Amino acid sequence: MSYQVMATSRTPALIIYLLDISASMNSPLGTQSRIDVVVDALTSALRQMTFRSTKGGRVSPRYSIAMYAYSDNVYDVLGGIRTVDKVVRLGVPELRTEARTDMEKAFLQVEKLLLSEIHNYQNCPAPLVCHMTDGIYTGKDPFPVVERIREMAVADGKVLVENIFISDEILTEPVQDPFYWGGITAQTPLRNDFAVKLRAISSPVPESYRTMMFECNYHIEPEALMLFPGANPDLVAMGFQMSAATPVR
Repeated sequence: MSYQVMATSRTPALIIYLLDISASMNSPLGTQSRIDVVVDALTSALRQMTFRSTKGGRVSPRYSIAMYAYSDNVYDVLGGIRTVDKVVRLGVPELRTEARTDMEKAFLQVEKLLLSEIHNYQNCPAPLVCHMTDGIYTGKDPFPVVERIREMAVADGKVLVENIFISDEILTEPVQDPFYWGGITAQTPLRNDFAVKLRAISSPVPESYRTMMFECNYHIEPEALMLFPGANPDLVAMGFQMSAATPVR
């Protein structure tokens, strides 16, 4: 369970993005709406994956991407799993907001995908689910489904779950500089009960990911968890950069 398998064209890293598009995502974050900040940060992360996959002018399929947007319903944004070069060529589609936040329905779709596809990634880096939301769920409790997902595994380790929570009511003290912020640990005081729940289902940051983030000038602590407070666009961008931090060869 070392999370050391490198992403290559023969052993691609599967990354599943799960994006909340409830109505509150139209609220401002800095000078943009929350949904526009997310699209920009996701686009930047995909470009970083492309850069890491490029050798001699050729983009290797080192990353496999699936993307779901959810609110009242769950939408397969890419129409299945796509290689990163195809996703970048297509661009991140326009994400239109709806009303509710049916998080359980969204994670059930992720579970369904993994049950049908994880056997194809047994020799690859452990799959990662990058979940972005800006508020508490409506509908049924999603956490039992997330725990089932976190118990799925390949030879490299269990499925990783990352959460980006867009809110300025998570930490007791604001992050002054994302590049020198150590991250959220099990001991970090949190102001928001929902953030506490998200922390409970957020995977520890693997050392290989922490090393890759360090190469991007971020200084994540060894005990940090994959939970990011999206209080501003820079922190949202940091969270999506973590999703792209699978080691490559």
